[in-house]
Amino acid sequence: MPERPDVTTLGRTDSWEGVRAVVAGFGASGAAAVDNLLHLGASVHAVAESVDPALLERVELLEVLGARIEVHEGAAATLPDVADVLVVSPGFRQDAPIVRAARERGVPVWGEVELAWRLRDPARPAPWLCVTGTHGKTTTVLMLDSILRAAGLRSVAAGNVGLPLTEAVMDPEPYDVIAVELSGSQLHHTHSMSPESAVVLNVAPDSLDRSDGPSATDDHARDQGRIYTNVQRACVYMVADPATEELVREADVVEGARAIGLTLGTPAAGMLGVVEDLLVDRAFIEERATSAAELCTLDDLASQAPHFVADALAAAALARAHGISQAAVRDGLRAFLPPTPSPATPDR
Repeated sequence: MPERPDVTTLGRTDSWEGVRAVVAGFGASGAAAVDNLLHLGASVHAVAESVDPALLERVELLEVLGARIEVHEGAAATLPDVADVLVVSPGFRQDAPIVRAARERGVPVWGEVELAWRLRDPARPAPWLCVTGTHGKTTTVLMLDSILRAAGLRSVAAGNVGLPLTEAVMDPEPYDVIAVELSGSQLHHTHSMSPESAVVLNVAPDSLDRSDGPSATDDHARDQGRIYTNVQRACVYMVADPATEELVREADVVEGARAIGLTLGTPAAGMLGVVEDLLVDRAFIEERATSAAELCTLDDLASQAPHFVADALAAAALARAHGISQAAVRDGLRAFLPPTPSPATPDR
C-alpha cells in the first residue's frame, strides 16, 4: 500500500497532486470544498445522502472536472477504502460512522472551515473576525461587514452566511478582512483556526445540533467555545450571559489577547455598552479608565430592540478590535438594514 501523504503540511501554494480527499455532505460548503480541492490538484470523492436541487448543475460540472460524486441513501455512512483526508460538512459529529472510521484508520478529519483556514493566501492572509451563538449571529456578521465596508475595506460575509469560506479565501483578489459566521457544528471539526477576534453571542441549545442525550447542551457550548481558541486580539463576551464569559476564561488564546465585555447598561472600563441613548466604547480608547467614546445613537440603528442593540455592540467590538474608526462604526450601523426573515435552514 502506498504511503499516505501528510496533508497536515499542505497549504494553498503546495501541490495536492496525489492527495485522495473524501468530502462528506454536498451542501454549499461541501460543493465549495470539492471545487477547490480539485483546483489544487487533489483527487476528490464526494459522498452524500442527498443534494439540494439547486446544486445539481454544479454536481454535473464537478463530475466533468474529475470529481467522483456518490449521492444515495447510505453513501455518507461509509468511508471509501482510499482516503488521505476526510472533509465533513456541518452536522457530522464524532459519533458519525464515517468520522469514526476515519479516526480508526488515522485519516485526518476536517470541516470546511478548517480546510479554508489552511488555504488562505500566505502573502495576504485576510484576518477573520468570527461570530457564533445560537441566535443573532447572521445579523451581527452582516452588521460587521457593513461597518468594514464603511471603513473602505474590501470585506465579505462568509461561512454560514454569504460565501462558503473556501470560496472567500480562494478569491483571486484577496479580501482585506472576512466577517465569519460560524455555527457550533462548523466549529466542531475546526482545529488550527486563529481568528483575529471572536464573539459568542449566547449559549443555548441549538435546534439544528444533532447531539442527543443530557450532555447535548454542554457539547454545543464546547463547540461554540472553540471560536475563542487561538484568538489574537479580542475575545468578546456578553456580560449578561455568564456562560459566554466562562468560555473566554477557559480559552487558550494568543498572548496579549484581551477579554472585552458587552452590556446593555453602563460599561465598565474594558467594555462596550449603552449610556442613555448612546452606544459607547470603553475598551479601545486610551482614556478608557475615565471616559467613553461615542459610537452611534440608538436612533442610528434599524431597531432598538435589546437583542438588536446587543448584536450592534458585538459587531462594533469586533470592528474596533480591528482598528476601525468610531465614524465608520456609526456609518456602517446606520446603513445596515436587517435582511428579510427566511425559514431556518441547516448549517452548510
